[in-house]
Amino acid sequence: MNPADPQQLPDDIAALRAMIVAAHAREAAAEQKRLALEAEVAAHEAAIAQMNAAKAADAEKIARLESIVAMLKRAQFGTRSEKLRIDPLDAEQMAFVFDELQTGLGAIRAERDKRAGTAAPRPPRPRKGFAPHLERIEQIIEPEVPADCVGLEAVRIGEDVSERLDVTPATFRVIVTRRPKYAYRLADGEDRIVQAPAPDHLIAGGIPTEALLAQVAVSKYADGLPLYRQEEIYARDGVELDRSLMAQWMGRVGFELEPLAQYVLHTIKQGERVFADETRLPTLAPGSGKVKTAWLWAYARDDRPFGGSGPPMAAYRFEDSRSGDCVAQHLDGGILQVDGYAAYNRLGKDRGTNDAMTLAGCWAHSRRKFFDLHASDSSPFASAVVKAMAPLWAIEEDIRGHGAELRTSIRAERSRPIVTELFAMLDRELPRLSGKSKLAEAIRYTLSRRAALERFLADGRIEIDSNIVERAIRPQTITRKNALFAGSDGGGRAWATIATLITTAKMNGVDPHAWLTQTLERIAAGWPNSKIDDLMPWNFRQ
Repeated sequence: MNPADPQQLPDDIAALRAMIVAAHAREAAAEQKRLALEAEVAAHEAAIAQMNAAKAADAEKIARLESIVAMLKRAQFGTRSEKLRIDPLDAEQMAFVFDELQTGLGAIRAERDKRAGTAAPRPPRPRKGFAPHLERIEQIIEPEVPADCVGLEAVRIGEDVSERLDVTPATFRVIVTRRPKYAYRLADGEDRIVQAPAPDHLIAGGIPTEALLAQVAVSKYADGLPLYRQEEIYARDGVELDRSLMAQWMGRVGFELEPLAQYVLHTIKQGERVFADETRLPTLAPGSGKVKTAWLWAYARDDRPFGGSGPPMAAYRFEDSRSGDCVAQHLDGGILQVDGYAAYNRLGKDRGTNDAMTLAGCWAHSRRKFFDLHASDSSPFASAVVKAMAPLWAIEEDIRGHGAELRTSIRAERSRPIVTELFAMLDRELPRLSGKSKLAEAIRYTLSRRAALERFLADGRIEIDSNIVERAIRPQTITRKNALFAGSDGGGRAWATIATLITTAKMNGVDPHAWLTQTLERIAAGWPNSKIDDLMPWNFRQ
C-alpha cells in the first residue's frame, strides 16, 4: 500500500491511525540515524583537527630541535664565521647535547607513529654494513602455504635479506682447569708421578683471569667506571667482587705494567716535539683521612701532523707537585709544546744549553681568553681579535700531514703576516685600556708569550696549539670526576701507569681490552724484557 496514493488509504480509522504512527516512527528513526551520522562526522572532524594540531605541534618541536642540532653542527663543523658566535663546547659536552636532542626527536616521532597506528616509513638511505668479524645468526622465516597451493611444487625465486644488530650481555664464566696425575712403575720398581705444571697467572692463586683483570682496568681507566659502580654491575650477574679486592688487582696490574709505561715515556722523550699538560688528581692523604691535591702530568707525542711515521702515544706521571721541576725530571730537553701555565716558562732558562727545552706556545689558550669576552658581547675588540685569528687554523688544516719544511715555508708566506698584524693590534690597544680590565689581562697574557707563540712560524714540527695532549688528558678528568679521588699515592701511580697504556692503545686504534688481555697473559708467562717493544700497543696483533 502506498500511503501517498489517496485511493489506497484504508477506510478504517484505526488502520489509518496505525499507518500514520508507523510513518512517524520511520521519520523519527531516519532523524536519529541522521543525527548519529552527523555526530560521527563531527567526531571524525574533531579527531582530524586534533591530529592536525598534534602533527603541527610535533612538526614545530622537531623543527626547533633540528635547528638546534644544525646550530651545534655549525659550531663544530661549520665555516669560521659560523663558529664565531658559538660557545666552544668540548667534545664530551657536544656529544652529550647531540645525544639528548636526538633522544627528544626519537620520543616525538615514536608518539606520532603511535597516534598514526603505524611507524612512518624510513626514507631509503645507504646503510653501512656490520663488521665482518661479528657472528651471524641466520633466521629463516618460511611463509604459510596457501590452501590452493598445498601439494604443489614450490620454486624458490628469490629472498629478502635484512640485518639487525643484536647483543648478548657480557656474562661471567668459570674456567675449570684439571691437571690429572699419572703414576708410572719404572723397571727398577720405583714409582714416578707425572703431572702437567700449573699454568702461570698474573695473580698467583687468585680467582681472576687476565681477561677479567683487563675488563676491570679498561672499565675504570678508559670508560670512567669506578670500582664501586663495577661492583654493583657485576652483582646483577650474581658475581660478588668486592671493590677492595678489585683495587688490589689494579695495584698488581699497575706494578706489572710499569716497565711498559716507562718505555712509552722513554719513546716520547725521543720525539722531536713533545706536548705537556697537567690536571688535578685529588688523593687520599695517608693517616689523616683527608684529601690532598696531587697532579697527573700528561705527555704526548704525535708526529703525524708534520709527516712523521712514528705511532702516537701518551704517558702520564703521578706527582704531588705542579712545579715545573716535575717536567724537568720527566723530560730531557727538545721542543716542549704547552699551554700558558707559568711553571713551564723557566724550563728553558734554568737548564744548561745542552739539554735546554725550547718552549712552544698554544694559540688556542690565547684565543680562548678573547673568545670568552667576544661570546659575552662585552668587547668588540675581542671579537675582532677572534676573527683575525680564525684564518690561522684554516691554514693549519691545509698543511696538516705535510713535511716540516713545506709547513714552514707556507706559514712564512700565509701565517706570519696574520700573526704580525695581530700583535700590532694588541700593542695599539693595550695603552688605551684600564690595566684591571679583562681585555687588558687577555692582551698581556698573549703579549708576554709572544716568543713562544711565534715559534711555530719558524719550525714546521711545532703545532699551532696543544690540543693533542688536551685530548689525551680529557678522559682522565672524566675518570677523576666519577671516582672522586685516588685512594693513595700508590693508587695514583697505578692510575698513571695503566692509563698510559690504555690511552696509547686507543690513540693507535687498538682495542684496549684485547691488547691488555694478551699483554697480561704474556707477562704472566715470563715475557722477556729484551722484547718489550713487541708488547707496545702500536705493535699489537690479535
